[in-house]
Amino acid sequence: MSNSDDSSAGPRRRARPVRLLTAAVFALAGLLFVTSFNTSKGTNIRTDASLLKLSDLIKERSQDNAALEQSTAAARGRVDALADRDDGSTKAEDAKLAALRAASGTEELAGKGLTVTLNDAPPNATARIPNVPEPQPNDLVIHQQDLQAVVNALWQGGAEGIQVMDQRLISTSAVRCVGNTLILQGRVYSPPYKISAVGDPAAMKKALAASPALQNYQLYVNAYGLGWKVDEHKALTLPGYSGTVDLHYAKPVAPTP
Repeated sequence: MSNSDDSSAGPRRRARPVRLLTAAVFALAGLLFVTSFNTSKGTNIRTDASLLKLSDLIKERSQDNAALEQSTAAARGRVDALADRDDGSTKAEDAKLAALRAASGTEELAGKGLTVTLNDAPPNATARIPNVPEPQPNDLVIHQQDLQAVVNALWQGGAEGIQVMDQRLISTSAVRCVGNTLILQGRVYSPPYKISAVGDPAAMKKALAASPALQNYQLYVNAYGLGWKVDEHKALTLPGYSGTVDLHYAKPVAPTP
């Protein structure tokens, strides 16, 4: 009897760890499902939808910023009109204020000028001239330093005012690129990039041609087809800067005695 009891008890004792292991596997699977659900919040986490949503969010915020800039410009115009009417200043003081506004880039500017257009190379571009290596991806796109080189050369050539895309540059403007997009004053742009300047066209063309950075850029224009176009205008109007002019991260240094 003891032998039969032992033989019948043996299999039951061996089956218990198997049942425990099975239960543990199901519990772990349930935990993974719950974690996946909480992570995805009911969405498909195996798609690029989150990246698309981020891109859409950037575009939406850029459009919101543009609308806010227009609202700010309208409010500033009303404030300036009231200040001009009630400040009791002299004509000389008004003339000095107008000159400061013009220099600050917050006033519309018109005159002769240039527009420089930069663009990425065509898709699947290859070397266009002999003895030139096949391009790397970075050789085929516009970089931050290319845009900065154009802006600096135009200032060097005596530009009275500069507009990048549809925004006027002021002293606190920063031309920055993230990936293949330009971020300027809270708004996002894709190529082709247009940079317009009011000033003496001949002097600005000379400064563009003399820029070492742009001379290097021209090598890539010839080798791989990067976009480069300069248009001269007999009459060009640049809008005034419409964003805030307050400094958030910089403060003027007090003059030393």
